[in-house]
Amino acid sequence: MTDRYAVIGNPISHSQSPFIHAEFARASGETIVYEKLFAELGKFDEVASGFFAAGGKGLNVTLPFKGDAFRMADEVTERARAAEAVNTLTAIDGKLYGDNTDGVGLVRDIVENLDVPIKGQRVLILGAGGAVRGVLEPILQEQ
Repeated sequence: MTDRYAVIGNPISHSQSPFIHAEFARASGETIVYEKLFAELGKFDEVASGFFAAGGKGLNVTLPFKGDAFRMADEVTERARAAEAVNTLTAIDGKLYGDNTDGVGLVRDIVENLDVPIKGQRVLILGAGGAVRGVLEPILQEQ
């Protein structure tokens, strides 16, 4: 059976996530289906619940639904709790687990992939949504 994943948002047509995750799956020898899910404002819970009820394994969550995903999760990581925002929902044994990987991913990319230290630097972050809340703590932890 092929595992099913998706990115959910509004708007969502611009997302490159299906292409990116298909490449990750191909490189690791996995077979997955990864799609885009559009949810009308106020319909996140309905669309996400339907996805998981139909056997979906995980959702990447983008704007404007990271707060909705945080409230929907049965359990969340400390970094998701600190941000009050979830960008990944995973279904395991009938429960939804929420995490926020925005900050750790950004910090890892800057520090490890670009080899640019953050410690001691001044950083300007533009935005006010769940992604920004997700990156603040990991950047601050870098001092």
